[in-house]
Amino acid sequence: MSRNRGGRHGRNKPTVGEKGRQVVESIDENNPVIKMFLAFRQELDDKHDRFEKIVKHSRDITIENKRIIFLLHSTNTDVESKKQVVLEEANTRLKQIFEKNFKSVALLLKGFDSYQYQKAYTSGLQEFIEALVFYQYLTSGSFEKWDNINKSFQYMDNGDSISLLFPQIDYILGIADFTGELMRRCINDLGVGNTSDCFKTCNMVKHIYSGFLGIINPGNKELGRKTYVIKQSLAKMELVCYNIQIRGSEIPKHMLLNVIESTDVNTEDDEGYYH
Repeated sequence: MSRNRGGRHGRNKPTVGEKGRQVVESIDENNPVIKMFLAFRQELDDKHDRFEKIVKHSRDITIENKRIIFLLHSTNTDVESKKQVVLEEANTRLKQIFEKNFKSVALLLKGFDSYQYQKAYTSGLQEFIEALVFYQYLTSGSFEKWDNINKSFQYMDNGDSISLLFPQIDYILGIADFTGELMRRCINDLGVGNTSDCFKTCNMVKHIYSGFLGIINPGNKELGRKTYVIKQSLAKMELVCYNIQIRGSEIPKHMLLNVIESTDVNTEDDEGYYH
């Protein structure tokens, strides 16, 4: 007896894919509700495309700033002419990031709510602040405040003034990362026997850490984590400065480096910052 191929379980039953195509073909695109949802789809597609373009710009900014930071560490030399050449090159590259990379992001956000896209370029922004304040510290011994840097994110486009959203939290987190470069700077100074600059660098990190302790915790986990890292770095740097001050030049350089690179430093004392 031949098996009945029709009916409920037969071959004539449309597949899921066929049903989907039938539903799509039966849609009336002139229906006002359908038109509305098609517009929503286009809007979301445009938003996702814009977000990904900004992410790409942020990656390029991050990579370039890491290269600038690496370049700035080479200023740890007694040859003043070489140091100036490095600083001038870093300044030129930082200006290009301001005028080209961040302007491209600002143009992509022109006419849109920047807060919806801020996460797309926050990493690049923090890395830029880290490189910028490191450069400023090496040239002047200090760095600009948030409001001064924020003024630089103003651009002109066909006569229109546009600005790039620069949240204060990104500035603060960038400063936290900057202390890591000061830690490396201290290690480099020890390596070449420049112990006097170690005290200067340590004092800068101390001032920054004091400022972080004065921040009312906004519930940002990243801020709490980076504050603890600053505390660890400062404890190591203070221990090195203590050894230099007490024992002077009698302690070998490699022993000082072992101190700053060790993890046997007590950082559990609470100064009142809750993470």
